[in-house]
Amino acid sequence: MIVHILQKNEWEKVKVKEFYKPDSFEKEGFIHCSTFEQVIGTANFHYKNTKDMMMLVIDENLLIEKVVYEDLYNKGVKFPHIYGEINISSVIETIDFPCNIDGIFELPEKAKKYLN
Repeated sequence: MIVHILQKNEWEKVKVKEFYKPDSFEKEGFIHCSTFEQVIGTANFHYKNTKDMMMLVIDENLLIEKVVYEDLYNKGVKFPHIYGEINISSVIETIDFPCNIDGIFELPEKAKKYLN
């Protein structure tokens, strides 16, 4: 399973469609994702103090598009990137992902079952 983080209002707009791609796709050429082990670091680096976030839990085996694990920043850590749109049928669960009062993200209890 891999995770894509987004704002709830963005998901509300697309969840009834067949496919989803964030605005950043046009610039990047892929959709940024994380593993469950990486998602807290990703959220706190990119979204600290951002409210109304959520996680899309994506089953890689159900994705139509290709997932490539890449170390784009030469940090020795490979992140999953989806080279195409996310077919909504590959999203097996959505999880609310609030930051705490200090603006920091912690793994929601509901997401812990996906840790290796």
